[in-house]
Amino acid sequence: MFKQALLKALNIGANPDWLQQKSLNLLQKFGNLSYEQSLALQIIDRPHYGYCVYHSAALAKKLGYSRISVVEFGVAGGNGLINLEYHAEQVSKIFGIDIDIYGFDTGEGLPKPIDYRDLPYHWQESFFKMNIPELKNRLTKAQLVLGDIRETVTNFFQEYQPAPIAAMFHDFDYYSSTIAAFKMFDEDEKYLLPRIYCYLDDVIGSEIELYNDYTGIRLAVNEFNENHSLKKLSPAYHLLTRQHLKTWYHQIYIYHDFSHSKYNQFISSDAQQLPLQ
Repeated sequence: MFKQALLKALNIGANPDWLQQKSLNLLQKFGNLSYEQSLALQIIDRPHYGYCVYHSAALAKKLGYSRISVVEFGVAGGNGLINLEYHAEQVSKIFGIDIDIYGFDTGEGLPKPIDYRDLPYHWQESFFKMNIPELKNRLTKAQLVLGDIRETVTNFFQEYQPAPIAAMFHDFDYYSSTIAAFKMFDEDEKYLLPRIYCYLDDVIGSEIELYNDYTGIRLAVNEFNENHSLKKLSPAYHLLTRQHLKTWYHQIYIYHDFSHSKYNQFISSDAQQLPLQ
């Protein structure tokens, strides 16, 4: 009864924001919710990570995959990668799909910015250094891929033979590192789902960053789209129509490979008829 009353109080539009937030807090503490319920209500650490892992696994299941990979670019201290392990573990149980995790980083912090496109007025060389031994001790499943992304991206597939990538989390900060990471999309389709959920961290910012379409991650996205006629990165418009927008909704992009052999495979409901009333 208590849990049902709290869920009822979350009725958007029928109750004030303060009541909804209080109900969320109580549900998080006392509601004994399932992972899927917590994710749907976003009372979970890094809901954007959970969202991408969950829905990429759902897509993979519909397409007939039994194993997928998720990748984080820019591990820094490692908190995100550890959180990704949690989401992958929970989602794997729900869909019965094995989920491998890879984290790309230099291990030494940010490299030197190449020019204005890397926003040196905001980012500096050696930011976000990693304590490699400590992080490796904390990780239970994720594998670290350390080195310059321009080098690691070229030998990753041959060395690791990863399961098809279903979700990516881009937090390299720089234009130069991100555009290098996007080279993964040029690999054989056996390593990639036809549609990939992507979280792009540095596309909103504040009055300090003043992100725009001509520098940083947004420039990398624009250049990728300009240079690929059948592969595109597009905002997740379905999220942007929700009544209560979260900042991270603007940071979810979907990679589309229109030439992928599974791109046109039917995954929707086959009960789509509108008989005359």
